[in-house]
Amino acid sequence: MRKIKISVVGLGYIGKVHCKLLAKNKLVDFVGVYDADIKRKYTVAAEHKVKYFADISDTILNSDAVIIATPTASHKDIAKKVIKAQKHCFIEKPVCSNTKEAEELLHLSARHHNLKIQVGHIERLNPAVLSAQRYNLKPVFIEAHRLTEFQARSTDTSVINDLMIHDIDLVLFLTNSKVKNISANGVSIITDSIDLANARLEMQNGLIANLTASRISIRPERKFRMFQKDTYLSLNLKEHSLQVFKMIDCKGIDISADNLLATQKLIDLPTIEDKKIVFETPKISKANPMEIEQNNFISSIVGQPIITCTLYEGVEALRVAEQINNIIKNNFA
Repeated sequence: MRKIKISVVGLGYIGKVHCKLLAKNKLVDFVGVYDADIKRKYTVAAEHKVKYFADISDTILNSDAVIIATPTASHKDIAKKVIKAQKHCFIEKPVCSNTKEAEELLHLSARHHNLKIQVGHIERLNPAVLSAQRYNLKPVFIEAHRLTEFQARSTDTSVINDLMIHDIDLVLFLTNSKVKNISANGVSIITDSIDLANARLEMQNGLIANLTASRISIRPERKFRMFQKDTYLSLNLKEHSLQVFKMIDCKGIDISADNLLATQKLIDLPTIEDKKIVFETPKISKANPMEIEQNNFISSIVGQPIITCTLYEGVEALRVAEQINNIIKNNFA
């Protein structure tokens, strides 16, 4: 079977990671790279012994699929060219700069439904998230904190589109519900856009999600906490770890340390009637979410029904992020 020819457009930090993964993937033919920075293009091409293309059109022409890892402002124009050329397309998040651009891609993709288009919402594949999904998730409240140290490469967009959008997508993905109402606040500290933001999402299914994102933190943090009936799940998305507190009804059941799993233990806290609290730290398999994400994209091209995040889902996450941005900007006015 002929290998899929894949190229990477945009050789910043994320683009270079895509290149390293493609270079060791024996299921694809990593054909080449393109970047507006000529020196960077030559350097990365030489490192992986692939072709450096003269322009975007040349890149698309020589590929079956294109990974777009350029700055967000250029996503729409490049993706349009890729889709019109009947080539598969992976677009890093956020899918576009605004929903108007993103909807333009949606309309275009509807005329090319045979193409596989994936958006890079990688946290769906975080090992902690994958592990948490085994717990019959029905959260009624979600709290997320995504903090990072300042990085100059992220200043072309707000902290909402850069960081919070990960948690927005997780809320939409894990709850399978749409947003009913949004309240938000934010401030600009060191850039001309929003650097610190908090948003409260009220979902149609009744869930409340409180999301905080900052790019001026002393230390990075990616925590995602879910509360549901008798269960509290604390996900550390940075460390790929999960802690679960579950209240168990012990009436007529012998719940003791001897009959718990090795990953479980009883918590000595006051409980209600015959209930006890079991604390669990499930063993999580080590995995590279970006590698899984890329492999899922490749698998979808050869006919397997695996798309980590569809174009439609990427647009919906962006739509909520844009609403939060607009609410905060109106508060400034």
